[in-house]
Amino acid sequence: MNDNPNVSSKPDRKVIERNRRTQMKALYSELYSLLPRHSSRESKSLPDQLHEAASYIKKLQTNLERMKEKKASLMSAERLRNTRSRMTGKVPKSPQIQIHEMGSSLVIGLRTESNSRFLFTQTIRVLQEEGAEIVNAGFSVVDDTVFHIINLTVAIIGHESAPDYGGGRRISERLNKFLNDADA
Repeated sequence: MNDNPNVSSKPDRKVIERNRRTQMKALYSELYSLLPRHSSRESKSLPDQLHEAASYIKKLQTNLERMKEKKASLMSAERLRNTRSRMTGKVPKSPQIQIHEMGSSLVIGLRTESNSRFLFTQTIRVLQEEGAEIVNAGFSVVDDTVFHIINLTVAIIGHESAPDYGGGRRISERLNKFLNDADA
């Protein structure tokens, strides 16, 4: 043991303070690195970095509150729409599909509610998976109903002049199955 009163067994206060400052600097840098990048990234003083971080957090809190209000508003509107549907006896309409074959061409009519947008996207995905070439697609909106029309050609199996044995039928089966599964 050292009996010298000037030498302490405790860590030096200067070393402790240096370690604390180093740790705080690392934490400030980590906080600043989490901020979105701006076009001008000149070195900023520590107070400026902390001010920017605080401003960004406040902005995020404001956005979160606004989104919560929007969600509540949308949920309220949905509940109101469901209540009106029950009161008027209207039940949500199931999606419907009609497929008309004309040689190697198909015309698909899809009727959905306006809040069922993903059905159109998924229908296009099924058509592409089946190798159909979409010539054009369009839609019309009447009240809460959307009418989609899709014109496409189906790859002819075998020779160019051979009739399509199954392409249109296979597409029809897949689309009907998909819509039945979506309706369930």
